[in-house]
Amino acid sequence: MSYEAGSKECRHLIEAKESLLLAMESLSNINSTDVLQTQIKDIYNELEVLHDKRKKIEYSP
Repeated sequence: MSYEAGSKECRHLIEAKESLLLAMESLSNINSTDVLQTQIKDIYNELEVLHDKRKKIEYSP
């Protein structure tokens, strides 16, 4: 994920999402972690929604 300018909150959301992507990648190499990967993906998607909402707040006139 590339850097994007924005508020401190946006940067924290981006960092959290990047960490989850790394965790999913690591778990993909471990047997019997499908459920954990799904849960992490769900959390990632929730963070994505929060990030989209935050971006709308920051970029609205």
